[in-house]
Amino acid sequence: MLDRDGFRPNVGIILLNQRSQVFWGKRIRTHSWQFPQGGIDRGENPEQAMFRELHEEVGLLPQHVQVLARTRDWLRYEVPDRFIRRDARGHYKGQKQIWFLLQLVGHDWDLNLRATDHPEFDAWRWNDYWVPLDVVVEFKRGVYEMALTELARFVPRADHRFDPKPDHRNRYLRGGMRQRDPADALPGEPGARGPGMPGASFELPPGATFEPDPQTSLTAGPRNDKHDN
Repeated sequence: MLDRDGFRPNVGIILLNQRSQVFWGKRIRTHSWQFPQGGIDRGENPEQAMFRELHEEVGLLPQHVQVLARTRDWLRYEVPDRFIRRDARGHYKGQKQIWFLLQLVGHDWDLNLRATDHPEFDAWRWNDYWVPLDVVVEFKRGVYEMALTELARFVPRADHRFDPKPDHRNRYLRGGMRQRDPADALPGEPGARGPGMPGASFELPPGATFEPDPQTSLTAGPRNDKHDN
């Protein structure tokens, strides 16, 4: 379903935990990380599409989250021709997205990357709000920055580490660079104690694995990313 300008309606999801960190998912069988997102089906409004995608991609239900805010208008990005199927070239131009900011009111173990038979992610972690955009496919980075900036004022300020006005000169380097004591790490963060280790008090959610910091171990893989979803 395309609009008259060739953009497919889509939703994006920024999911916060209680420390104002965001869900950061690794696209299945790629080295590309991103937020959950997906197309709006015919007959759906953006909020209905958001809750459907939330369940399909990360296994959460409406009772697991609180909607904090959404972008005022569509945010658009164009997809380079080399990423568009040949039969869609000349018709499909890119995505127009409404972004939602959600607060997780459930638990980490409520997340399930295998909620459907067609998973989008094969790993996830919590990341500082200003995510490292250099692991996002290049043509999406502008929309990510616009969405994060517009929604930043709605992020709960309980976490004193949250910076609503980051230094954008370093925006690609902000996430996960600080060294922390393993005892203070949340499940899914680098350095967190795993199951069976002293002090462990959690289990991995179904279908979840945890990767090292993507800034130091991964690079974006745009040719393998699924861009029409």
